[in-house]
Amino acid sequence: MIDTGDRRIRLEVIENVAVLILARAEKLNALDYEMVLALERAAHLIEAMRDVRVAIITGEGDKSFCAGGDIEAWSSWSPDDFGMAWVRHGNRAFDALARLRQPLIAALNGHTLGGGLELAATADFRIAEEHVKLGSPETSLGIIPGWSGSQRTVRRFGSQLVRRMALLGEVFTVEEGRALGLVDKVVVKGLALNAAQEMARTLMARGTIATQATKMLINAAEGEELERPLEALAGAVAAASADLKEGISAFREKRRPKF
Repeated sequence: MIDTGDRRIRLEVIENVAVLILARAEKLNALDYEMVLALERAAHLIEAMRDVRVAIITGEGDKSFCAGGDIEAWSSWSPDDFGMAWVRHGNRAFDALARLRQPLIAALNGHTLGGGLELAATADFRIAEEHVKLGSPETSLGIIPGWSGSQRTVRRFGSQLVRRMALLGEVFTVEEGRALGLVDKVVVKGLALNAAQEMARTLMARGTIATQATKMLINAAEGEELERPLEALAGAVAAASADLKEGISAFREKRRPKF
């Protein structure tokens, strides 16, 4: 087990696959502030692991993948603290997950609502068990879907579908979700993690660098991020060039480079 700073955010690596587990089943895996911070730390740990080729995120138990933000954790915060800490750090954590160089699979073991849906949207693929329901009910509480629920979810699922969930409060069954593009695969109860591990093996049978570069390009096309993919890909080209070898040799030999 790898230390994330919070025992409720468990991280382990199994055969080149990082498995991230929300371990708060008694609260439907709802996130409090410390868990949000630990999620961001976990994402950075995964990103830095050279031997990790795929990541999976799932929840503990069978009732909820993630019930979103724990109302008791944020309801007493001042508006300033809510916006500048709760929402801001939530976005940082979710951005870090969405922008992992490794493909990320969400194994939806239970209901995926509100911030849970926003968390699932950070993944490249979503595998859901047959009893799962999906939705974005935040406006019924008088709050907005603030962890990219009006941004990344629109890019991933389409604006009209997000309107139906966030404005009308529609909640979809998993079969409806598959037809609408919210999930990629449906499995029987209890098998989401197994199916995610099988998908991970499929991904690892493909070229590592090509897979990671393609993910970055797709993210850029979606508007997820642009600057980092451009610099990373351009940097890789430069690093493979004869110019770099000559530049380093000239530096070490204290002479003018001959490009």
